[in-house]
Amino acid sequence: MATRAALFDIDGTLVDTNHLHVTAWWEAFRQAGHTVPMSAIHRAIGLGSGELIAHLLGDERDRGQDARINAAHTTLYGTCLDRLPAFEGAGDLLRSLADRGWRIVLATSAGEAEITALRAAIDADDVILATTGADDVPAGKPAPYPVDRALALAGVPAELAVFVGDSVWDMEAATRAGVRPVALLSGGIPRAALESTGAVEVYEDPTDLLARLDTSLFAELDGR
Repeated sequence: MATRAALFDIDGTLVDTNHLHVTAWWEAFRQAGHTVPMSAIHRAIGLGSGELIAHLLGDERDRGQDARINAAHTTLYGTCLDRLPAFEGAGDLLRSLADRGWRIVLATSAGEAEITALRAAIDADDVILATTGADDVPAGKPAPYPVDRALALAGVPAELAVFVGDSVWDMEAATRAGVRPVALLSGGIPRAALESTGAVEVYEDPTDLLARLDTSLFAELDGR
């Protein structure tokens, strides 16, 4: 059987952090004098930091503030790094796929310190082949670079990979990289939005996907 790769976003997909990011970004924007609705921030979670700021403040913003806003978010979110909550079943899902012969690679927009904390929360380092983060690519999602990098780390062609994420940006990035995307609703984005941006299957959360692996896209690629 050919080697296959299961590529995973982390925030909102394997670890329940999206709303922590929302509040940290909201306060970072507030400190810089911007009032940005939390609902708008929530929909932007999953973008890389630079892309998120540009998306929410627009091209006419004072770009000189970008670094300060990003640093404020990092500092505020950093207060939570020692207690990030993994979703139930996240580690079990990765181990089950690894047991079936899938190479597990995590693809995130997070920086090195966040990645360390996120992996600790998931507690499945024994089956994670590699992780790619913000420092490894020229641009974050929805650009395909994070998914392309994950494929390269896995050593697997796009047609033998599945990307699992929770945001429309995950779906777009995977589609642009030629990888079929599977969506989880655990990040709080509506099913219709995920399907309209490319999701071929949608599950409630990691536990739901784990329970239905044998009828999922993963089983199709397994030849089951």
